[in-house]
Amino acid sequence: MSAKGNDKQIYITTPLYYVNAKPHIGHAYTNILGDTFTRYHRLAGREVFFLTGTDEHGTKIEKTARQHNEEPREYVEKMVPLFKDLWRLLGIQYDQFIRTTDEAHKEVVRAVLLKLEGTGDIYRAGYTGWYCTPCESFWTKLQLVEGKCPDCGRDVQELIEDNYFFKLSKYQSWLIEYINANPGFIQPEMRRNEITSFLKDPLEDLCITRPKARLEWGIEYPSSSEHVVYVWFDALINYVSAIGMEVDENRFNTIWPADLHLVGKDILRQHAVYWPIMLKACGVEMFKTVLAHGWWTMQGAKVSKSRGNIVDPVVLAKVYGVDALRYFMLREVTVGFDGAFSEDLLRQRYTSDLANDLGNLWFRNGSMLEKYFHGAVPEVSGAETDPLLLMTFALWNKVEEALKSYDPRAALDAIWKVITAANQFVEEKKPWVLAKDPARAEELARALRALTECLAHLAVILTPFLPDTARKILDRLKLSTQPLIRTTAEFSVLMVTPGTSVERGEALFPKLDEEKEPAS
Repeated sequence: MSAKGNDKQIYITTPLYYVNAKPHIGHAYTNILGDTFTRYHRLAGREVFFLTGTDEHGTKIEKTARQHNEEPREYVEKMVPLFKDLWRLLGIQYDQFIRTTDEAHKEVVRAVLLKLEGTGDIYRAGYTGWYCTPCESFWTKLQLVEGKCPDCGRDVQELIEDNYFFKLSKYQSWLIEYINANPGFIQPEMRRNEITSFLKDPLEDLCITRPKARLEWGIEYPSSSEHVVYVWFDALINYVSAIGMEVDENRFNTIWPADLHLVGKDILRQHAVYWPIMLKACGVEMFKTVLAHGWWTMQGAKVSKSRGNIVDPVVLAKVYGVDALRYFMLREVTVGFDGAFSEDLLRQRYTSDLANDLGNLWFRNGSMLEKYFHGAVPEVSGAETDPLLLMTFALWNKVEEALKSYDPRAALDAIWKVITAANQFVEEKKPWVLAKDPARAEELARALRALTECLAHLAVILTPFLPDTARKILDRLKLSTQPLIRTTAEFSVLMVTPGTSVERGEALFPKLDEEKEPAS
């Protein structure tokens, strides 16, 4: 099955988030990354389909629901709005929110299972293994580390069951060859190396069902009323069920293959081993890239529900603002590596980078326009040749190159070099000195026109990263708050109409109340 065409949309996905606890900063980070890449493509005039959602089946969900004296269905219906509310708060512009409890998704899962059963890639057999409930994973005795789960280090239980299995082992050689032939398939490189190292050992066939006697909460296996489908086999299929596979082939072919699967490093194996083999077995074209980011840590420990060191993104967003949280997470760590979360670092970034560098630059420019030109953008020739603007025009290629490499940190570094240069420009030009000399009126006008244009371009290029701040600046400059830049040439032009009355407005990043208690 091939899905190609010149009109294919860019397809970006996040993993489906498990709803056994409320969302934390790790969930926010993944969706902020996805939203940033999505907004970048839309800024460049490309059609994008951005998918996110929730994973609602499996042992952990059933167990957590029972602990709350609730039925699993009742429990997930209560938890899913917490994720939707967070995405709404963070301004995440997804196109579809899929749930594994959606009937349409269940039908596609059943269709895939029957297809693979028909080709002989799924078979039924007895099984003895060691099961980790938190990871929803089976392990052989040799895979255990000191008798515990090799992934999370928790206790496991021995299970003897009759189940259905998917022939992962049949496709191991193919997957190794595919990864070696497609270096961009798993990113970053260190994560690709992890998978190639893992594949040096023989793959065990994947147990893809659980007996109903042990687990009732899941999709019933189509060939056996005694089994439900393994949560990971179920969840991975969302990437194709959401866009119409087996149901609407025209829609499916317009969107698939996925250009980018965004995942955390702890679920890379499922996405870089199970998922490509599932697609290969089904005869479906391969996705282009899976990008695994690192964890957020506190004092060296992963921020997670099980460790109880949750950082609540809702509280952080309300205290510091959504754009400040986005900026901190995108600028503080290179995608793929772990990031150390510290509210002190967040406050520092807010004050130095956002309030002082960008916020103060906007305020000074607006104040000088008010004082020297009655708030209007001066009309003057030659501003476009100013070195500051030439440096600003060069940003488009630098940001585009960084984001094509999935490196928003590098993109923001390049942007902040221009912001730093713009602040230095003010100190060097000293408009307050120029204003005292009538003979230098044109020089003053040219300086403030160049500075205003620089800020306009900065707002446009910041749209994927700091959407609310970008919108405020563009709105105050009377420019479109939904800019479209398809080429470098379109970015390298003057944007602000001379004579435009600029609204300085309130501070973009108000001073933090030092007496206020930290959010976390």
